[in-house]
Amino acid sequence: MTERRQIPRQAWSSGPRKVEGGIRARSKRGEIARTWWSRRFIEVLESFGMGGRLLRGKNYARSGQVLSMSLSTSLVIAQVQGSRPEPYRVRIAVKAFSGAQWSQLTQALAQQAIFAAKLLAGEMPTDIEDVFTHLGLKLFPATLRELSMDCSCPDWEVPCKHLAATCYLLAESFDADPFQILAWRGRERQELLDSLRRLRGGRPTRNAAPEQVADTASLVANLDDFWIAGQPEADPAGSFPSPEQAAGPIGRPDALLDALDRPSIGVGEHNLLDLLRPAYRAIADQHPAETR
Repeated sequence: MTERRQIPRQAWSSGPRKVEGGIRARSKRGEIARTWWSRRFIEVLESFGMGGRLLRGKNYARSGQVLSMSLSTSLVIAQVQGSRPEPYRVRIAVKAFSGAQWSQLTQALAQQAIFAAKLLAGEMPTDIEDVFTHLGLKLFPATLRELSMDCSCPDWEVPCKHLAATCYLLAESFDADPFQILAWRGRERQELLDSLRRLRGGRPTRNAAPEQVADTASLVANLDDFWIAGQPEADPAGSFPSPEQAAGPIGRPDALLDALDRPSIGVGEHNLLDLLRPAYRAIADQHPAETR
């Protein structure tokens, strides 16, 4: 239980001391959180009934009163300049998930291709909370009791405006990098992505042929390089086909696909090359001058 502290008369002030070089919120007016996941975090805080303290904390965040802030597993530490000469020390802690819980979470995320794809692309899937809920876990704290908050200021209210300011800047950091939410819960970005790549690449597709599994594993393992253009493959004589040769005698936009070996992967009964042909033709129709 948080101990109530009386505010000494000498601590009363018309406002905080102005500082230079503090961390300023990027948002100048209105809402600070931009993405759904950072808005979700702010909604949780607002549900705790902070009221005016959130507003004062938002003003602190925008005026640069937070001097420093760092996030590690379970813990956010910040220094916030108030009305006294010495800045206040702020701590916000949340319970990290155990290694066994993260193993379950990673397995569940890897089983859903859309979750894995979005996370590998640096996005937070909109319904990722359902995965946590299914395992009896919560991505965001649901009650104030699930957060441990402390400030060295003389204000007896918790959270105070210094804690609120830190929460707003924390939400903005979640905007910039959603993986910080997961890091706060105990799993760093690279460790999670490496685990997802390993699980997605190593899990065989149901009823898939061995060569299809190998192709799929190779594709998943190289998602980061998928859109990087490579060198064309030389023919046995050591020369490369000219653009005219690749386009074919009648200039079909999808003729280049005819020169490729048919891959063993596809969707249902359709081969990957057949699925790509309409896209090639549509691009040629929309940009005829660029595809000649």
